[in-house]
Amino acid sequence: MPASPSLMILVAGPYRSGTNDDPAKIAANVHAMNDMALALFRAGHLPVLGEWYALPLIEHAGSRQIGDEIFNEIFHPVARRLVARCDACLRIGGPSKGADEMVELSRSLGKQIFFSLKDVPGCG
Repeated sequence: MPASPSLMILVAGPYRSGTNDDPAKIAANVHAMNDMALALFRAGHLPVLGEWYALPLIEHAGSRQIGDEIFNEIFHPVARRLVARCDACLRIGGPSKGADEMVELSRSLGKQIFFSLKDVPGCG
């Protein structure tokens, strides 16, 4: 059992930003977020990525490409809904308008904000 209380933490990082929609670069961004999620889990927290919820829904809804109407209907709205359910937000990676929006939304809802894994209780 972890020494500090378990938190549900949204990992917010770039998905498309800086990738020019290159699938390999997007996959690398998701991999980085998943790496952070694993570290959070191993520290006793419950990590979550909006991508874990949004991408299967986007595919199931019939999206044909990143940024199409279906993608835009689902991708960021899922993350916004998750923020309301989470205890905290961990911002990772480089520039990202979407990830920055999740930080600001988290802040407006009084959630804890972290910018480094070492700042998360039980991870430092």
